Amino acid sequence: MKNLKTHYHPEVKTLENKSIFTRLATRSIAIQGTNILLLYTERYEDYSLPGGGLDIEEDKIEGMMRELSEETGAKNIRNIKPFGAYEEYRPWYKPDFDVQHMISYCYTCDISKDLGESKMEQYETNNGMKAKWMNIHEAIEHNKNTMATSDKKGMSIERETFLLELIAESMS
Repeated sequence: MKNLKTHYHPEVKTLENKSIFTRLATRSIAIQGTNILLLYTERYEDYSLPGGGLDIEEDKIEGMMRELSEETGAKNIRNIKPFGAYEEYRPWYKPDFDVQHMISYCYTCDISKDLGESKMEQYETNNGMKAKWMNIHEAIEHNKNTMATSDKKGMSIERETFLLELIAESMS
């Protein structure tokens, strides 16, 4: 899969003599017209692509379908195609490692417009995460505004906004 970008969080100055934990994840890109299926997270005031970490030895496509279905209630997931990978190095705040190396494998897909019931994890529900069909350009502007003005923003908003901008370009 093509690497879209490698991003280093500002707190990660070097990888030399650092212990690194690698996490593999997937992100789903489901588009209908100018709308894209996103997750709005109240805690971070941002829009993000549905997705999350792969289980150990889980197939990437199966993991993408599992995450998409769990987080959004997506049904009839089909026509899955690779979009690209986003690689990032970010601080790890647990004592076992210094840096998290996350690789997000992004896939486009088609789904039914109507969503079923999501099966969010407790922390996702606690963070106020909700699936929503959203105009992609409005989502990008919202995220840019959050990056410029909010102290709530999470570490993922740069990745998500970069990916949304690439997706929007590919739609035109």
